Amino acid sequence: MKRIELDIVALSHSMTQSHNYAVVLGERRGQRRLPIVIGSFEAQAIAVAMERMVPNRPLTHDLFKSALDTFDIKLKEVVINNLLDGIFYARLICVKNGEIFEIDSRTSDAIAMAVRFECPIFTYDFILEAAGVILEEQESGSGVSTSVSEPDMQFDTAALEHYSMDILQKRLSEVLEAEEYESAAKIRDEIKRREQKS
Repeated sequence: MKRIELDIVALSHSMTQSHNYAVVLGERRGQRRLPIVIGSFEAQAIAVAMERMVPNRPLTHDLFKSALDTFDIKLKEVVINNLLDGIFYARLICVKNGEIFEIDSRTSDAIAMAVRFECPIFTYDFILEAAGVILEEQESGSGVSTSVSEPDMQFDTAALEHYSMDILQKRLSEVLEAEEYESAAKIRDEIKRREQKS
C-alpha cells in the first residue's frame, strides 16, 4: 500500500457541533485534505503543542511524552492506518534499543503526540481516496487566492440525500473555501455513498 505523508494544515472550530473541532491534514505533495472531527480536549492538546505553549501542569499528552522519554522510547512516526464506518484508526510507531513496536491510538491522540515529538504523520492512499477532499486553489495574478465565499445558510447538512449531485459538488467547493471542514466531510461522504451505489 502506498504511504502518504501528511501535514497539519488547519485546526478549526466545528460549525455544526459546538463542542467539536476539526483537524485538517494535507498531503505533503498534493491537493487532497483529510478532515478529522475531534473533541475540544484533543484540539486543545494539539494547539498547545503547535504554539509551543507550556501549561502550568503537564497535559495528559505531555505526561505520556515524558514517560516515553524517561524510558528512552522514541516516537518514530504516526500512521493513520484504517477507516471503518467513518472512524479513523491510528498507530504510534515507537523505537527502543533499535526494536520497533506499535501502539494502538485514537487518531486525535496520535496527532497530538506527533506534534510533541515533531515526527511525521502518514496515511495510506486508500484512506485519502475514501475520506479525502480536494482543495481547489484559484490562482489570481498575484498568486493563490485567499478569498472566502459566504456560505449558503439555507443548506441543511442533515438532509443531504435531498440535494442533487451538482448542488452537493458546488456546496462542497463552497464549504472548503470557507474552511468548514466538518460540513465538507459530511457532503463528501454523501457523494461517495451515491457513487458506490451507481
